[in-house]
Amino acid sequence: MTEEEEWIKAAREGDKAAFGHLVEAYQTPIYNLTYRMLHNQSEAEEAAQEAFIRAYKHLNSYDPGRPFSSWLFSIASHYCIDRLRRRRIDWLPLKEEIAEPVRLATTSPNPETVATDRDREAWIQELMNALSPTDRAALTLHYWYDCSYKEIAEVLNLTVSAVKSRLYRARRTLAEQMEGESYAL
Repeated sequence: MTEEEEWIKAAREGDKAAFGHLVEAYQTPIYNLTYRMLHNQSEAEEAAQEAFIRAYKHLNSYDPGRPFSSWLFSIASHYCIDRLRRRRIDWLPLKEEIAEPVRLATTSPNPETVATDRDREAWIQELMNALSPTDRAALTLHYWYDCSYKEIAEVLNLTVSAVKSRLYRARRTLAEQMEGESYAL
């Protein structure tokens, strides 16, 4: 039995400290997912917190045959999709700094490279804003978290073929937008 499985088992039996270990293990990936979907730090923090609250309340409905991370990503992404649907706003350019994944590097990049990378990431995030929440979630899970088509299908309650179709359509839309705006890469 893995350490994660032990934490899940103990948390199902009411051990709050064990659930705390699960929160510590997944807080960064869940926050990054919610931030990439909502593009607002405080909303992302609230969404991540809500995802963990919902997971705790429904821990007994978790199927140990599935990866815990997929189940948790599913809760978080569905909450964000619902929130975006309720918001019904016009997508505006991203004004906050994108939450960046931790990168291990042997040398420090120069400031110009860092600024160029951030500009490029902000531009790509702005292009993603035009996608539907479900397409954005599929892209985020696939490219930022390396989830398989099957895992994405489980998280978003779609078929594998629907995931492939959504990813293809989203990539095509992004490519067309990139060509139209011709950002200097």
